[in-house]
Amino acid sequence: MNKRFAKLAIAASFSVFFTGAALADTTLRVSHQFPGGKGDVRDEMVQLMAREVKDANVGLELQIYPGQSLFKAKEQWGALVQGRVDMISLPLDYASGRHPEFSATLMPGLVRNHERAERLNHSKFMDMIKKVINDAGARVLADAWLAGGFASSKECITSPDTAKGQTLRAAGPAFDEMLAAAGASIASMPSSEIYTGLQTGVLDGANTSSGSFVSYRIYEQVKCLTAPGENALWFMYEPVLISERSWDRLNKAQQDALVAAGKKAEEYFSKEAAGLDQKMVDVFAKNGVKVVKMSPEDYNAWLDIAKKSSYKTFAEKVPNGQALIDAALAVE
Repeated sequence: MNKRFAKLAIAASFSVFFTGAALADTTLRVSHQFPGGKGDVRDEMVQLMAREVKDANVGLELQIYPGQSLFKAKEQWGALVQGRVDMISLPLDYASGRHPEFSATLMPGLVRNHERAERLNHSKFMDMIKKVINDAGARVLADAWLAGGFASSKECITSPDTAKGQTLRAAGPAFDEMLAAAGASIASMPSSEIYTGLQTGVLDGANTSSGSFVSYRIYEQVKCLTAPGENALWFMYEPVLISERSWDRLNKAQQDALVAAGKKAEEYFSKEAAGLDQKMVDVFAKNGVKVVKMSPEDYNAWLDIAKKSSYKTFAEKVPNGQALIDAALAVE
């Protein structure tokens, strides 16, 4: 009988030990709006981070909630800085209503190609953007810039006059203002709602990233795609972010593992980014959609409109607006 009690006591002590170990593990909830398990590069970024931190064996796990299953797209920033979610992958301009400086990360023509996007990541411009992020209570774990284009169910959008009379979705105030100045009507919505907007006739066309054009199957609802090419008017910053409150709860080993995972995710994304544009072209063409590109003349015509509309408004109304534009344009 004594031996039986001794065995039970040992079993109980092991149970307490392993239960305690399990309770000591930290799980971070990660939210994003993009389809999960369907090849969206932004979901793959956070999935890669989840694998990396798990393999680091520091008592840290990432639990990913794709497809707006935890928070709606435009609710994520508020949830992050309030500590209601730990991490997000977010098109940063979605938070420009709270921080108008973020519109600089979707300013027409400010990036133009993937090589320049890489250089912007290590510039004074990005330092200024990240200071706003940090001051709000979050930090960047991985940078990501996605190129994008136009798609329309009516007419190919190349020069500004081709947008006139179409109801278009952009992704933020700067693009909205430029498109409106060109004579388009504007309907605002997250990229996850573009398909339905086109399907129901609320939209004639849309701007979004190459990744979203494919993962949301926009090719099923349009006749013409304007691909980024070398004259990409549309580039958007979509980083992986962590709440400062969640960061402060991690121990040093967990923080280091998360930073290392973020670096690997960023390197992965950098290799994939340009390929997303070609994948989009291939998928749309395969599905019978006409594919065109903007000429340098088209691009410059749009840029002239942007400078007289969205650039001017941003410089006049946004704190450090002109300084942000100047810092971006200073990047060679």
